[in-house]
Amino acid sequence: MARPKCARLVNEFPNTTFFKPRGIPLVELDEVTLAFDEYEALRLADLEGLYHEGAALRMNISRPTFGRIIESAHKKVADALINGKAIRIEGGVVTMAQKRTFECSDCGHSWEVPFGTGRPAACPKCASNNLHRAENERGLGRGDRGMGCRRRRGNTTASAKETK
Repeated sequence: MARPKCARLVNEFPNTTFFKPRGIPLVELDEVTLAFDEYEALRLADLEGLYHEGAALRMNISRPTFGRIIESAHKKVADALINGKAIRIEGGVVTMAQKRTFECSDCGHSWEVPFGTGRPAACPKCASNNLHRAENERGLGRGDRGMGCRRRRGNTTASAKETK
């Protein structure tokens, strides 16, 4: 019996979960299913340009596991492109990364940043460095943290959920 998969850390779910070649009715197409962790691996390695080691850290998995995931994802996308198949993105055992919300004091823009990526240097909208955490996410004063020192800091995750 195989060991159960550990939940992979995923930054965000895709806005679009289905792609198909243009001009071919869906009923005539074969499908390739890309799991959420494979989608995240493609995003980190190919879109963000991270090396396998850094991408594996972001997904909270080992470098060899990341290598297997990205190899599987590349094979599936290549199959879909070359053979004219549809791509469905779904499934896998994943955990959503928790995010922090920052606000710009100058333009009022707010955006989310995953834990473990550091404080943003500037607002993505106006490039101002006058930033602060969103009001609803600000902690209490240093002396009022109580049991907070026992919490796991840094790259915390929500509870794992299995999607099918």
